[in-house]
Amino acid sequence: MSSYSKNLVLAGYDRIADKYLELFGVSKVRQKWFDQLVDRVPNTGANILDLGCGAGIPVARDLCSLGHNVIGVDGSKEQIAKAKINVPDAEFIQSDMTELDFPESSFDGISAFYSMTHLPAQEQCRLISNISFWLKPGATFIGSFGSGDAGSWTGEWLGVPMFFDHNSETTTLDCFRKNSLNIREYTVEQQDNEDVSFLWVEAIKID
Repeated sequence: MSSYSKNLVLAGYDRIADKYLELFGVSKVRQKWFDQLVDRVPNTGANILDLGCGAGIPVARDLCSLGHNVIGVDGSKEQIAKAKINVPDAEFIQSDMTELDFPESSFDGISAFYSMTHLPAQEQCRLISNISFWLKPGATFIGSFGSGDAGSWTGEWLGVPMFFDHNSETTTLDCFRKNSLNIREYTVEQQDNEDVSFLWVEAIKID
């Protein structure tokens, strides 16, 4: 990620840590895909990576409550500080998602809810390749991506400067297929708590 884009996103989320949780902590769309992830992983004791975990609520918290082992990653220092308080049973790492280094086949499931769109489009495909490497064979990834024509946007969002970017839907789906990830389901859904639509993808690591 360019230093400008990265710093813009991190500074923004540091400033809106409380506001973001208040406005977006509850989402019927996210809950639907979260439930789908839970259905795909082992009943208890699954190793799950949450990319863009924010303050740990609701994803990391709810996964831990089900008996899973959760690693949450977020670039925002303030979000990670809150996550450690909110979900003491999870492990949290402050890091750029594109700079993570996990062993091959580390995870039974990986989620990326509303986080990938903060990466430059070209870096999203590289991260999908890493996700494939980190997943165990047969394990599931579920995440959201930008919908519609490719493009980036920088402007005011929730009162702070913010950066968003995405590839076309076709390019995003091709990134999965080229990286040993079998797409089980994809759909564009209107968000229920914000005037925006996302491309949601569920993909399985090919054995």
